[in-house]
Amino acid sequence: MSPDVDLYADLGRSPLGERLLALDTRLFELAAARHWPGAEPVLPRLSRSANHGVLWCATAAVMAAVRTPRARRAAVRGLASLGLASLTINTLGKRSVRRARPVLDPVPLVRRLKRQPFTTSFPSGHAASAAAFAAGVALESPAWGAVVAPVAFSVAASRVYTGVHFPSDVLAGAALGVGAAYAVRSLVPPRPLSPPARPRAVAPALPGGEGLVVVANTASGTADRVRALRDALPRAEVVECPPQEVSAELEKAAARARVLGVCGGDGTVNAAAEVALRHGLPLAVLPGGTLNHFAYDLGVEDVRALSRAVERGEAVRVDVGRFVSGGKRGVFVNTLSLGVYPELVRERDRWSRRIGNWPAGVLAAWKVLHATDRERRQPLQAEFQGQTRPLWVLFAGNGTYHRMGLLPGRRKDLADGQLDVRVVHGGRRPAARLLAAAVAGPLTRSPVHAAVQVGRLRLTGVAPGTLLAYDGEVTEIQGELTLEKLPEALTVYRPAPAG
Repeated sequence: MSPDVDLYADLGRSPLGERLLALDTRLFELAAARHWPGAEPVLPRLSRSANHGVLWCATAAVMAAVRTPRARRAAVRGLASLGLASLTINTLGKRSVRRARPVLDPVPLVRRLKRQPFTTSFPSGHAASAAAFAAGVALESPAWGAVVAPVAFSVAASRVYTGVHFPSDVLAGAALGVGAAYAVRSLVPPRPLSPPARPRAVAPALPGGEGLVVVANTASGTADRVRALRDALPRAEVVECPPQEVSAELEKAAARARVLGVCGGDGTVNAAAEVALRHGLPLAVLPGGTLNHFAYDLGVEDVRALSRAVERGEAVRVDVGRFVSGGKRGVFVNTLSLGVYPELVRERDRWSRRIGNWPAGVLAAWKVLHATDRERRQPLQAEFQGQTRPLWVLFAGNGTYHRMGLLPGRRKDLADGQLDVRVVHGGRRPAARLLAAAVAGPLTRSPVHAAVQVGRLRLTGVAPGTLLAYDGEVTEIQGELTLEKLPEALTVYRPAPAG
């Protein structure tokens, strides 16, 4: 007899174990003897549809087709939770307690599955997968969780109804599935439904979007968003243009708009923020690119959120970062960086149209870091705080970035008056140093990197022609570089948090 069987046998021999097993068997027999109105044509089919996670993959596909960021994130979180639960069941759960399946004699033939499972009974893998998917979805989107939960409950109940599991198998599986969802949450926390309050701003309320002119970058995959925006704000003017015409169209729009709008990725939003600052206009941002850090940190995820804010005149003031180097100057609403990162951005842009943004980013990171190690490149030399320092990367964020589990950081406050400055020190093995800094997160001090929050930063001794990346754009600087914050300089529409 295997140790696993001995474990279960020991449970059965104890007085408490015997009572629990007897109760479990009695509950199973009661469920088998009970008539479940309307369940015969539904629950066996539903149970079969959940085999190998097919039902949940199809549900996730439907959610993703809705094309709202929160629905997509909920679908991904649900599948990740399901994957962890299935892995745990198959590697630990089924091998820990080798419990035989229930005897089918009390179960009516019409309920029984055509193919009986051959694995051990405890715990229920179907219940674990159902609970993991439903809990994962609910942690990201309570609304979608309310839709999925009844289906998940029905799948779990179907395992007792069809006679393939005892009630305790289902309860244990469901508990394991919920635990898997919370484990995923600890690694990748969900975005809050209502971002923190920021300084309220006075902005015009535009019924139907009248007075709003939106410039949409067609290269950012904005077609669906633009159609939804026209439906939600029929009086708004929407100008669609390719990326090379965005700057010119933004200038034209600013001349006739009460509110300047933009739909695109972070680079497009950067160009719109600069025009809005120069013309003293409020800015309405609709995310349309791949990353959309500014819009998501602001709390604007979709057309519904933006249209509500525009029609009600709900807006906040946010900080803007500014850089000056020789005759070159610009602003950034997300990040600015020197060192190897600008090369990564340039390499990513070369490949993104061929293979997509995320694969291009991975490929670019591998190529740049591999080339840096192979070619024995020297780190950037910059003088700040009175010392010349070798740096592989200098990163400056417009606002303090916070780690979210294993995810890149996000900002909780876009008006904190701080530049979040992080450096990866020069030295041997740059790829290892950069990876260590990325994994460690926002440590204030380490042998590899350092972080500090300041309102202004001046760098000297930077070689002319050094690449600088800001909000996904790349340029060359002319030597001495000054970074500073423009506190609460930009008014941006954002729906007021609930309550």
